[in-house]
Amino acid sequence: MEQEYNEYVTFTTTTKDGAEVEMAVVDEFDFEGKHYVVGALIKEDTILDENLYIYQSIIEKDSFRVEKIKREFDYNRIAQAYMHMDE
Repeated sequence: MEQEYNEYVTFTTTTKDGAEVEMAVVDEFDFEGKHYVVGALIKEDTILDENLYIYQSIIEKDSFRVEKIKREFDYNRIAQAYMHMDE
């Protein structure tokens, strides 16, 4: 499913092969005292929300930066917590 938005918060991250990609923040949440953002790839002005990715968000004054969750175990645990937040 694709969604088109006029304005959204974005961030840039690097893929495993070294390419930089722009992502839109589609959600954010706190878990175990840390803040996370859920990102989706952007193509032109369209958010491609078929695949969502979770990053730790570090807030710095008026901006933020993201860090990849390096351990697969941690990523899976955080993703499970996110999927069950509205239950």
